[in-house]
Amino acid sequence: MARLRFWPAGPDRDERPDRPFTGYKLAHAVLSADGTQTGFAGLTLGATHVYGVVAEASCIWNHRHAPPRRWCGCGFYCLHELTDARSLGCATENRAALLIEVTASGQYIRYERGLRYSRQRVRAILDAQCACGRPGTALADGGSGLIGWRHLAPVCPTCAAGRPALTLTEFTARLDGNVRVAPLLSAGPLSPDMLSGTMTGSITGTGTGTTAGAADAMAAMEESPIAILTAEIALLHARLDDLQSRLERG
Repeated sequence: MARLRFWPAGPDRDERPDRPFTGYKLAHAVLSADGTQTGFAGLTLGATHVYGVVAEASCIWNHRHAPPRRWCGCGFYCLHELTDARSLGCATENRAALLIEVTASGQYIRYERGLRYSRQRVRAILDAQCACGRPGTALADGGSGLIGWRHLAPVCPTCAAGRPALTLTEFTARLDGNVRVAPLLSAGPLSPDMLSGTMTGSITGTGTGTTAGAADAMAAMEESPIAILTAEIALLHARLDDLQSRLERG
């Protein structure tokens, strides 16, 4: 987690912007037990708290103060740069999260790459990626959840086959406000067609030097166990010869 930047106490200690900030963050998609409502849940400190399109932050440890506080980790979090949020989504524990765009307002505290703030509006879903690497155009049961809510995980059409799932549009329709579904960022730059062309080129011998080098590397990997075994046998023979010579001298 990024370190908080502590400022000295004073009348300007807490900032209040004259206009909302645009930020980016990750969140888990959730579905109510009866299937009629959807929402979002945090990844770490806010993992047990479900929020809607417009939400006010609350402290899970002390309800007597208004988030955010410098000596407490409460409040919503977001990042200034989209690239930072996408990088955070590469972590194993975050692969099932949605990448969303938010508007941050109210009281806020700056930290290294973003903000902690008190009021939030979810504006758009920017990305959702299936565990197989394809764009997650739908959301299916993720196998975990909270009391009254089930976590949903992004799935592609292939992996969603035969499973109950909500499309991203159906998910946003069950939210308590309007949220836009943007063209998914994970739809590029790699695509199955590109990968298929690369594989075909290397098999038919029409690929580039890069694909040929990859084929050579794979061949070397296949031969490496034999090379290791041969070396071990040679070492064993050498030790046996040494033992035999010692016995003959004795």
